[in-house]
Amino acid sequence: MLIKDAIVKRLKNICADRNICYNELATRSGITPSTVYSLINDKRRDLSVITLKKLCDGLDMTITDFFDDNIFKQLDQEIQ
Repeated sequence: MLIKDAIVKRLKNICADRNICYNELATRSGITPSTVYSLINDKRRDLSVITLKKLCDGLDMTITDFFDDNIFKQLDQEIQ
């Protein structure tokens, strides 16, 4: 799994666990809903660290807490 896919999966899992829809996440994070939906789009491969930090702020968690998950322990090589 690539890092972007892992980040999206982690965000989806957190939102599902907390019963937060993507529009609410956007509002809490101070970003537009279109930014969230664009981020979770499979075709988009890049991701801003600043946007991820805002999402973590909206989820009331640190970025360290966000990455403290087994999903990030076995990522595929990004360089191909």
